[in-house]
Amino acid sequence: MGFQENGNGELGLSGIPLGAKNKYKRMNSEFADDNDYVGKQLEDKRSGTRKYVIACAIFASLNNVLLGYDVGVMSGAVIFIKEDLNISEVQVEFLIGILSIVSLLGSLGGGRTSDIIGRKWTMALAAVVFQAGAVTMTLAPSYAVLMIGRILAGIGIGFGVMISPIYIAEISPNVSRGSLTTYPEIFINVGILLGYVSNYAFSGFSAHINWRVMLAVGVLPAVFIGFALFVIPESPRWLVMQNRIDEARAVLLKTNEDEKEVEERLAEIQQAAGFANCEEQPVWRELLFPSPALRRMLITGIGIQCFQQISGIDASVYYSPEIFQAAGVEDESKLLAATVVVGITKTVFILVALILIDKLGRKPLLLISTIGMTVCLFSVGVTLSLFGQGPLVIALSILFVCGNVAFFSVGLGPVCWVLTSEIFPLRLRAQASALGAVGNRVCSGLVAMSFLSVTRAITVGGAFFLFSGISALAIVFVCTLVPETKGKSLEQIEMIFQNEHQGHVSEMELGDVEQLVKNKTGLTN
Repeated sequence: MGFQENGNGELGLSGIPLGAKNKYKRMNSEFADDNDYVGKQLEDKRSGTRKYVIACAIFASLNNVLLGYDVGVMSGAVIFIKEDLNISEVQVEFLIGILSIVSLLGSLGGGRTSDIIGRKWTMALAAVVFQAGAVTMTLAPSYAVLMIGRILAGIGIGFGVMISPIYIAEISPNVSRGSLTTYPEIFINVGILLGYVSNYAFSGFSAHINWRVMLAVGVLPAVFIGFALFVIPESPRWLVMQNRIDEARAVLLKTNEDEKEVEERLAEIQQAAGFANCEEQPVWRELLFPSPALRRMLITGIGIQCFQQISGIDASVYYSPEIFQAAGVEDESKLLAATVVVGITKTVFILVALILIDKLGRKPLLLISTIGMTVCLFSVGVTLSLFGQGPLVIALSILFVCGNVAFFSVGLGPVCWVLTSEIFPLRLRAQASALGAVGNRVCSGLVAMSFLSVTRAITVGGAFFLFSGISALAIVFVCTLVPETKGKSLEQIEMIFQNEHQGHVSEMELGDVEQLVKNKTGLTN
């Protein structure tokens, strides 16, 4: 063992000059700096991608503010419309319910329209049609003209409600698709709350003016939608269907963090589009005479959409003033203030779904939601049927109505739109989702147009007992027919249904589904 002298006269152990050690230290430091720089670049890219996707989801959801605002504002505006235009209760039911019924025309047309002109421009068309309806309602001199405005607004809402979840599902990364696809429901709730606040803010004007101002405010979101068209891209899956592969890749690169994942997703989409284009049957024939797998998808998608509405959420929202009147609230300003509380509750609890849907999953949230709704709806029925009127009944009614909308916002409200945007094959997605939206709007219209008549026949409490029974059936439906789709790509979800009729695989592990996709790819190659 000895000390060796380096060129500078400094000794190092084991023949390693001290200067060399320092050099190695400097090199390690440089490597660490390079790694930090690369890591920072990757983190910046991830952050930029997340922000871009969130911005797209927000802009795509703006049409849903229109639906929410209409639902919220009509609950209060109709009080003054009835006074100003001197209309009957039956005319009130038609005025409120016609929007949901007519919106099915927009939903039916929206599926085919979005396949032709694209998801993005279908959202633009929805905003233009709604805006025309809102202006017509604002200036309406009579009940007949008001109904024409409602019809136009309903068609626009039908377009917008159907296409927003599809667009968001098609641009979102797998890991965050659930939370992002809840944005339309969040914006519906924001619209409802804004409608309630508008009622309260403008109720002090004369009966001839106040409801017109309330409806006119609904035009404003359409302005932001026009701006959004210059920001959001077209759906990559629609671009692939149009054989615009390079454009689809460019969009996927903006909305996904990993380039390798982009190529994998693009290959999956192209394969799904290839299978779709090989089909000779027209879409309408395939929907009328579905395969076992597609039949299962349609039952799940349309069924959950119908249960969302026939469990009575629109009765709680549109007719909350009438419900609180039955409990004993008489002053109009107090009625409208109580509806604001309902709107705040509904909006706040949608954030729970936003946080949990990609962590807890779709099915658990649906079960929590439907069970909670059943209990709250039954409790409203008991409160209004057994305790008459008074301060305690008012407090309990507000509590249970708020509980109902809270549980709805946690699960059944947002998750049904997430599911129907996920479960259908690419070729059929827009038009099959449109059928689900039609079921949703028809059920909404039936509830809105019949609630006052039903309450006259079996009382308000009796109507809520009926809704609680329907909500109980929804629990059974979710348990038996709704699969878990958390964390799976849209193409993998399609494979679940295609193989489910061969055995019980609704709770198939993600790895198994990925293997099925690989096997399918191998067969086609």
